[in-house]
Amino acid sequence: MQLMKQYRSQDADKELVEGCKQNDRKIQKCLYERYKNAMFTTALRITGDYYLAHDALQEAFIDVFESIGSFRFESTIGAWIKTIVVRKALHRLKLEFKHDLLDEAEKMEGPRSEIDFTADDLEKAIQSLPESARTVFLLIEVEGYKHQEVSEILGISIGTSKSQLNYSKKLLQRRLYEKV
Repeated sequence: MQLMKQYRSQDADKELVEGCKQNDRKIQKCLYERYKNAMFTTALRITGDYYLAHDALQEAFIDVFESIGSFRFESTIGAWIKTIVVRKALHRLKLEFKHDLLDEAEKMEGPRSEIDFTADDLEKAIQSLPESARTVFLLIEVEGYKHQEVSEILGISIGTSKSQLNYSKKLLQRRLYEKV
């Protein structure tokens, strides 16, 4: 625990990276402990499945430790790890499920004046989205990626990213309105 406290500051990132490059198991554990919860949450949001997220997280950290020598501090270590986690989570989805083809968005009923739903309702609505729409929605609206980045990560056009985001928002609105 003391070792973990020592490596909590951002200034310690270089020491963590250097220790991991040397295959120091204690320092590798510190890096894992520092980022595991946030990265698991990211993987879970993308996959929508606890076990797929767990697998993606484990695979991501294996890749992190195997390729830490290539980390050049062009971003934070957390951002670098997150990119690996996102890619592994998406890879897990592709292995488990066939990629959904999106149907044309159905017309929504008009907006209501009040919406009353809980965070749990919103989470369920997000998880009920088709895989590709959910993935684009989470990457852009939750994780903060830009359409250009999403198109590169998913191997889709920027236009497809934009249309899937629009589609996911319409579906969410409809599902949350139906809840009311």
